[in-house]
Amino acid sequence: MGVANKAWRLSLLSEKPNLALSNQSNGKHYQYNQNIYNDWRWWRSSATQQHRRKVPWSLVCGLMLFGLGLVSLFTGHVASDLEWREGDVKQLIFGNQNTRISSMDVAKEGSEQDTETFYLSSNFLTKLSLCVAAVRERASNGYLLIAASGGLNQQRTGITDAVVVARILNATLVVPELDHHSYWKDDSDFVNIFDVDWFISYLAKDVTIVKRVPDKVMRSMEKPPYTMRVPRKSPPEYYLDQVLPILLRRRAVQLTKFDYRLASNLDEELQKLRCRANYHALRFTKPIQEIGERLVTKMQKMAKRYIAIHLRFEPDMLAFSGCYFGGGEKERFELGEIRKRWATLPDLSPDGERERGKCPLTPHEVGLMLRALGFANDTYLYVASGEIYGGEETLRPLRELFPNFYTKEMLAIKELKSFFPFSSRMAAIDYIVCDESDVFVTNNNGNMAKILAGRRRYAGHKRTIRPNAKKLSALFKARDRMDWDTFAKKVKASQRGFMGEPDEVRPGRGDFHEYPSCICEKPFTDDENRKGEDLLSDRIHMNLKENVDSKYVGENQGDKSLQRLKKRSIEEPISFKREQGQ
Repeated sequence: MGVANKAWRLSLLSEKPNLALSNQSNGKHYQYNQNIYNDWRWWRSSATQQHRRKVPWSLVCGLMLFGLGLVSLFTGHVASDLEWREGDVKQLIFGNQNTRISSMDVAKEGSEQDTETFYLSSNFLTKLSLCVAAVRERASNGYLLIAASGGLNQQRTGITDAVVVARILNATLVVPELDHHSYWKDDSDFVNIFDVDWFISYLAKDVTIVKRVPDKVMRSMEKPPYTMRVPRKSPPEYYLDQVLPILLRRRAVQLTKFDYRLASNLDEELQKLRCRANYHALRFTKPIQEIGERLVTKMQKMAKRYIAIHLRFEPDMLAFSGCYFGGGEKERFELGEIRKRWATLPDLSPDGERERGKCPLTPHEVGLMLRALGFANDTYLYVASGEIYGGEETLRPLRELFPNFYTKEMLAIKELKSFFPFSSRMAAIDYIVCDESDVFVTNNNGNMAKILAGRRRYAGHKRTIRPNAKKLSALFKARDRMDWDTFAKKVKASQRGFMGEPDEVRPGRGDFHEYPSCICEKPFTDDENRKGEDLLSDRIHMNLKENVDSKYVGENQGDKSLQRLKKRSIEEPISFKREQGQ
């Protein structure tokens, strides 16, 4: 109707000149048409006024405010999203707004010009993220969630590497989730084993850590956190190329089965962060620490020195190894049933695995090795282990060789009752007693052996003996054909390079968790009366206070990581401009 009225009005206006002509010939017709035109204008004007009076001003204002609200809501979302993205890019490039660009490793062109252009490769971005302190939660690239895997010490490696990955990604780390579905079926959480508040506060200057993703952030996310699994031993480049874009897009990423998912050879600053996380930030809860120290005190009261042995002769370990230990068809059937839990394990030759040194020694063989190395039968042993396959019958030969034989159950059966249902907490107690031993003997190159060997090296070097299973297996087979002196002499010869000497591994070789590259060549002053975290913290503060330049063992393997990043400069460089004088 509006269009029709408008057309009608225009048609009347267009006839106005013709009305003037008709007035000359017929004045009555002109007067009549003029009256019609005036009546139409009066009707239009009154109708418009009546229509306007029907709409209250309050309604008009309300509609205007509603429309303004919609516009501001839309522009607000757009602005906040752009600001968030801009913050991500700035944080990725600058790390901290207070960081001066002049202190960074950049390549520039036209230094005499008023405006300079800098070209940053992915190598520069990686190095730059290491030069700044931990960013605040709101300024990070997002939240990194970690699902650890395996037993206590395997999960410990994942937690340590998670801190470093959060640093690489410039992300806020959520306290890692422990594995509740592994072989041990332990439902302990992080807070039940480690001091979570100490963990967060100790690393506050390196990585921002929270106990959970805030509810406000979870509600604001359109989709749940993205879940993915990264390959084992992934370098920093992989996390920057594959994980960071998803983190920026989704604001939260969960990495599952996170164990040994970060390369051993990293930049020196990242290796130092690994050591801070593993040897300082991960501290056991007070109940675990107290009972562990109580057992250490009991062992030290009985003997000035004691040996700790991690037998690792549990059914799951034997089944996983694919080895045969002389138990007949009963052993083959029982271990075969356990082995079915790992569908991806290949069929192995037991004899072949033993010749390759992949089979753990039996408790009897461990005892023979120690006696051949010169340890007398009055030596005190602390045996750290779970359920030994074969029970007391398997342990009897070792007990006969070393009558002073003790386990945590023998030393504190009543105190341990509340810990029995939790295998990880029991393993943590063994960890403490083995760490404080004068000599630590491993039986395989498992996670606890690696973690403890690395810690004992880091804490001032305490001896860790690793059996050379490949050579010892042949000696044990031929033991009946030689006298004891000959056997002992050959065992000592076979163990050269496996007795825990400070320089037995070439610098830069081996797994980082077993041979950490953040160890000083010159040891700190020993203080046998100070233990645990206090001793480690005092050593660091002493080193910083005296301003001693520490020379780290081995070549800087992190340089190789940075060199690999330089080779990726084929990508288009990111350019930005800086005004002169900044």
